[in-house]
Amino acid sequence: MNAMMRILALLTLALLISCGGRTYQPEATTGNAPRILMMGDSLLAWNRLRGGSVARALATRLGEPVTDKSISGATYATRETGDAEKSGGIGSQYKPGSWDWVVMNGGGNNLLFGCGCAGCADELNRLISADGRAGVIPQTVARARRGGAQVIYTGYLRSPGFTSPVEHCGPIGDQLDQRLALMAARDSGVHFLRLADLVRRPGDTTYHFIDGVHPSLKGSAAIADRLAAIIQP
Repeated sequence: MNAMMRILALLTLALLISCGGRTYQPEATTGNAPRILMMGDSLLAWNRLRGGSVARALATRLGEPVTDKSISGATYATRETGDAEKSGGIGSQYKPGSWDWVVMNGGGNNLLFGCGCAGCADELNRLISADGRAGVIPQTVARARRGGAQVIYTGYLRSPGFTSPVEHCGPIGDQLDQRLALMAARDSGVHFLRLADLVRRPGDTTYHFIDGVHPSLKGSAAIADRLAAIIQP
């Protein structure tokens, strides 16, 4: 089984046994309505069954409930309508509510499975334009902002000093990060959380799951720490 097939198998298994749509509520906050929504793909959903997803870790850090809609394998719908509000996928995970914060990620699966992280100019542009103003990602962010929430958009992990099955996605991932940063720079209520530097020591595999792609429990916790620092500086 090659690396791509292993990733597909893991994502399929994760999708079958785990789904979005749960709220993590620390005991001390029972009865409090959640003000934080999390949506996206497996970067956020991973480790859910082990009790260590980013949402659960964030709820623990902040001492308040977090509603998690993220789903492993999720993509943005870019080819059919380009409409982040009406089409399926990550855009449809957003549900109006009394959210103060919406944490979201996504786009990596579009680039990996849609174009193999090579020759992805058109798909990247459908996700987010070079100036960060247009595309399904800015549409989805704008919808959350219209609801009154601040938005944190996260990038993806990198694997410095060791070989990952998605190593070839690094260059297009850097382009995605650059565009997300431009999008965030134009709105003080949008924050781009870069994760490319989360693994600081080359060869350190402890932030990754055994597949070398998704976060380990330590990785999910570290992402939650960075999110908490933005929400409660």
